[in-house]
Amino acid sequence: MDYETIKVETRDAVDYLTLNRPEALNSINSQMVTDLRDYFRGLMENTDTRVVVMQGEGRAFCAGLDIKQAGTADSSGHKPVGQGWGFQGYLAEVYILMRRCPQPIISLIQGPACGGGFAFVLASDVRIAADNARMNAAFIRIGLSACDMGTSYFLPRLVGTSVASELMLTGKFINAERALNTGLVSEVVPLDQLKSTADSYLRDMLTTSPMGLRLTKEGLNMAVDASSLESAMAIENRNQILCSRTDDAKEGMQAFLEKRDPVYTGR
Repeated sequence: MDYETIKVETRDAVDYLTLNRPEALNSINSQMVTDLRDYFRGLMENTDTRVVVMQGEGRAFCAGLDIKQAGTADSSGHKPVGQGWGFQGYLAEVYILMRRCPQPIISLIQGPACGGGFAFVLASDVRIAADNARMNAAFIRIGLSACDMGTSYFLPRLVGTSVASELMLTGKFINAERALNTGLVSEVVPLDQLKSTADSYLRDMLTTSPMGLRLTKEGLNMAVDASSLESAMAIENRNQILCSRTDDAKEGMQAFLEKRDPVYTGR
């Protein structure tokens, strides 16, 4: 469907999700939250889209919250109310939906990714940065807590508590080079190579079985919070049993024995 603040282009089994407010550095307003909530909620039962590439139009990934427009009614007249927390909860649900959707999300980061935009990066599964990327937990720079939009959950798990504490307590920017050194991003490339670099990740992901890819994202997310090795392995065992009973698993093993590429059907 057509959205007002985002563009969604589908190519093969990949959705290219573009934040589309370039005149405002793709900052987050109420309409963007409405659009993103609708899009990510729709992915839950979408078996055609296998991977999502998230990016920003223009010279920024996302500059964070549009303070002037946050919490105002969207174009349909809907006033944001999320889980009793007003706009706060309304926006927060976007990041929950990003983690819940079964499709891996690859973020392509160019220019600034601040505050809620930084949280989009953190909620993704794979992060690739252009050499001009700059990210920060901007919330604390405007009189708020840096513990917002899942940042306090995601960031320590990605870079460790010490670096996360530094970034969140100061609001300082982390550039692309340091983001790579701390494990925040998988790769740093020149800006003009950002989209082409994602293609190799997409090729690899799309050669996997549909169920295998989805259950790997689910298993990873659950293992991060697992209370023990046994708990994580219980999820692994469950996922492997589910996958092993599919036609795709039989095809994958047969293709391996025959030294050819598998042809998966999603069954």
